[in-house]
Parts: sequence; structure tokens; C-alpha cells
Amino acid sequence: MRPLPLPGSSLDANMCSMIVCVLLPRFALSVAAGGREELARGPVALAPEPGREPLIGEASAAAEAHGVRAGLRLGEALARCPTLKLVSPDPAGVADQWDRVLAALEGIGAAVESERAGVACFDASGLLKLHGGLDGVLGVTRRALGVPARLGVAGSRFAAVAAASSARARKAEVAPGVVPPLGRRSGVKAHADASRPDGAHAAAGRPARTRRGRDPLAAYLAPLPIALLGTRAETAALPEPLERFGIRTLGELAALPRAALADRFGAAGPLARDLARGRDTPLVPRRAAERLEEALELPESGSGAQLEHALNLLIDRLVARRERRGRTFRAVVLSAALVEGGTWRLRMTFREAHADPRRMRLALAPRLAELPAPADVLRLRVEGLGPPAGLQRSLITEPAAIRAARLREAVRQARAVAGPDAALRIVPVDPDSRVPERRHTLAPWDP
Repeated sequence: MRPLPLPGSSLDANMCSMIVCVLLPRFALSVAAGGREELARGPVALAPEPGREPLIGEASAAAEAHGVRAGLRLGEALARCPTLKLVSPDPAGVADQWDRVLAALEGIGAAVESERAGVACFDASGLLKLHGGLDGVLGVTRRALGVPARLGVAGSRFAAVAAASSARARKAEVAPGVVPPLGRRSGVKAHADASRPDGAHAAAGRPARTRRGRDPLAAYLAPLPIALLGTRAETAALPEPLERFGIRTLGELAALPRAALADRFGAAGPLARDLARGRDTPLVPRRAAERLEEALELPESGSGAQLEHALNLLIDRLVARRERRGRTFRAVVLSAALVEGGTWRLRMTFREAHADPRRMRLALAPRLAELPAPADVLRLRVEGLGPPAGLQRSLITEPAAIRAARLREAVRQARAVAGPDAALRIVPVDPDSRVPERRHTLAPWDP
């Protein structure tokens, strides 16, 4: 969960941004099926993951026409659509393909944030002069992706995702309030500013107001369905109970009292209300990280002792890589290509950064038993590098310095597991307030 900014400042500060959302619908399904062309041949859906509940994953448009959707039980999905084709999930392939998409976006100068595969956001304010305005930014984004994608532009992350969900594959949608001057051949579906009778667009980065003082971005979000809250991890559980209460649109949610939402849903309630009003937390772009990877093809269907032997070889190869330069490992990803189709993927963060092959074997070898089928290829990739293993400490160190160093290392390990917002600090805002939620707030902790 992202920390909520201080009231009255940070939430409004991001309204001067120009957030571009890149949306690739059914990304995991298209990767597992071998391309978007396969989705047009008939009803297709992701099969349940081995060892978990029999719930299907993403479904194609033809499958959704028969009432099949993600999260439906396998038996009910087959009853609704007997011709449904199930595709084995490919989590390793999805992660690798999405990483290439994010690298392509970063290649145009964008600082990208992505919570899940298929959705990425970045602030285009600093790229306008580099690429010749919003037209140029959207054009270079499409060229970098190389595949049809839905693009949405708005003053906040949530509004940009909502705009991208309504956009066409070849025509971006820009929410009101942040539209710069556009050319005739812009290829951008822009919304006119409701506060101007001539329909002129508002200047970039300056959210306009309607005649009645209502934010045009909130007016744009008002008729959209409440199901858009499912695109955020913090509010994903709210659409279903809100619909039971008769709340169908974001405008109806925005009209509810903040205190009532906080009392019923906790911190997620006021956050959902802010999102419905066009307010959102700032972007948290991912940090560039150096990654090392080793792969080994198994001559026969690998299982048992053969897999353990292959894992030992991969660990020894990674430790011997020259690019490591003596550094330790914080997090590794173990993946396998299965004989029956599909892939298996496991991410593990070590309790302490190290490069000891023996300790790595003890941690990873038991997880090989979770493989649902024999494997053809085994891969081991390092996603986080730590300090050098031979780092020497001073002979005499103050206890406070030792404690601070250990605390900084613990924070780095926690953020390697749960992301940049894993370590937060409590900031007193209004200690004398009668409302408990207003007394303190959470902010990132900087060691």
C-alpha cells in the first residue's frame, strides 16, 4: 500500500503532472497463447495455476461474450462455454516480456511505474520538449512498444488508467484539464474544457475549473463504473461491497462523506473517494537494477536429483560471473519451462544478502518439489545485488553506528521483498484532532 501524502499538499501537487498510462489488455493471456492472433480464433482463457484453486485467469473477448470472466471456477466456465480453450499459464514468459516492454518505455526517457503486467504509467511533463509535445510523446511511445496499445493521459494515475480503459487501440484519450495545443493530425481523442464556451482546451499542467467550481477531471470520472477501483491493489476489494450498497459509478462514490467511508472500509475508503475525485498519490517509478541470469537445458525431462544437480550448476555459474564483482545476492528468481507447456516461477528474497552457494542450495533446493510437472529448461536470475561479500568493517565502531548500519541493511532487505514502501515512518500532522485518522500519517522512511 502506498503511503498517503500529507493533507493539502502532495495530493494536489500531482495534479500539475501529465500522467500517461500504457494499457495492454489481456497481456498475460496473449503471451501464454503465443500472440494476440490466437485470441481472435475463438474463446480462450488461462487455465488454473497448478496447485491452486480451480479458478481461470484472463479471458478473451469471445469468451467474455459467453459470460466467462477471470476468477470464475473452471466447471462453471466450461458450462457457460463448452468450446472454451484453456491455455497453460506462463508466469516466467509474462515477466520477461513485460520487463522488455518497460525497458522500451525507459528507452524514450520515461520513468515508469508498473504494479502489474499490462499496465504502466509515467509522467510525460519532462518529455514534452524532448519529443515535441504530447503528440510526439505518444508517437514515440507507440513506436517503442511496437504493438497496438491503449494510451490514456490525465492529471493523476487513476484517471489515466480510466482514460486508457476507454481509449481505442490507435487513438489515445486525454482527460480534460491537461490537454496542450494539438495539431490537426494528432491522433488524440481530447475532451473539451467545460468551463469554456468555445470548447478550447486547457493549458498543459493547469487543471481548469468548471463554471460551478467543479474539477473537470472529477466530472470526467463521475459516469465511469465503480469497477475501475479494481485496477488498484489498495481498493481492489471495494467494488463488490459498494455495488451491494447501490453505488454504481465513481460520481456516486465521490459524493459520499469521507468519514462514513473511513468508518466502513478503513484507509481504503477515503483513498477510493480521492481517486473518484481525480486525486491520487505521486508516481513511484521503478529503479534500474542490474540482473544476472543463467539457464540450463535438461537433456531429458528433468525431475528429482537431476533438477537438484542442474540447480547446483546454475548457482555455481552465477557466483562465478565476472559481472558480479564480488557483490552479494539479495533476491533471486527460479523459473522452469515445463514439458507439458507453460512455465513455473518462484521469487525468493534472502533474509540476509549473501553469495554463499551452500546457503543458496539449502534455500532453493526444497522449492523444486513445488514444480507441477517435469521441466525442460531451468533458469536462475538475480534481481537484487547487495554490498560486496568481503566488505571489511572498522576495528572500533560505535554501538550507534553499528545499529544504524544494521537498520539500513534491514530496510533494504524489506524493500527488496515488498517494494519501496515497505519501510514507513509515522509523521504527526494534527495531534490534537478529535478524529484519529487526522492525527498522524505515513511517509517513506529514509535511513
